[in-house]
Amino acid sequence: MPTDARRLIRKMRGGAQAHLLEAADGHAYVVKFLNNPQHRRILVNEWISSTFLSYLGISTPAAAIVRLSEEFLAANPEVHLQLGTHRQPPDVGWHFGSRFPGDPARNVVYDFLPDSILETIENLPDFLGALVFDKWMGNADSRQAVFFRARLKEWIPGSEAHGLKMGFVAQMIDNGYIFNGPHWAFTDSAIQGLYFRPGVYREVRGLADFEPWLSRIVHFPEEVIDQAVKAIPPIWLDGDEETFDVLLARLLKRRARVPDLIEASRRGLVNPFPSWR
Repeated sequence: MPTDARRLIRKMRGGAQAHLLEAADGHAYVVKFLNNPQHRRILVNEWISSTFLSYLGISTPAAAIVRLSEEFLAANPEVHLQLGTHRQPPDVGWHFGSRFPGDPARNVVYDFLPDSILETIENLPDFLGALVFDKWMGNADSRQAVFFRARLKEWIPGSEAHGLKMGFVAQMIDNGYIFNGPHWAFTDSAIQGLYFRPGVYREVRGLADFEPWLSRIVHFPEEVIDQAVKAIPPIWLDGDEETFDVLLARLLKRRARVPDLIEASRRGLVNPFPSWR
């Protein structure tokens, strides 16, 4: 559901110059603005990714459309984009929000964990699902993820853990460069979409280890795509509707190619799957 921005918490790192904002629904969101330096198409990419990852059962933050009003921008002058020496406010209107896991004042979120802790991530197989997703979607970036400690029952669907059991959970974030970012094209390479920590792939011995995500993508329902597109604010697609329709048609045709794209990663200069011979 759409929600209104209420308060700036802090600015975030990254080329899109996202900001962490508190919203009227009581949650905090990492918000990417319509007029961000990377292009407004990044918001479309993020929205589509959130919908698809959720359908595939891969851990990712909940998404929301966050409205910035004239009153909010006037009360929060530090909410701005830095373009060279020029400061520019975000546009009034609708922007993409990725929900922060919990209360930013109380919950610590990490973008790096030592190997000894990385191996204990409770949903580590989600990195395999994310690779299947990234290969299908033509993610031109490496896989990005964050980690936090939480009650497993609340964050991992179907978890059989005791209701009070705590553990580290991973969420897949920052999907702006699917479709090769603002270029809306597919450029495949062996290293695209891989997470930079090869330990997450240490148990892979063959394509069977990428199930059930391979099957879910090969049979990905067109109605899920249609519903995601209908929820996109028209301003995000302004003038790009036909181009985006062509892109999605190509995406559907790519479903059967995903196993070959994963195999191509194994045959790259460095095999990310050391147990797959």
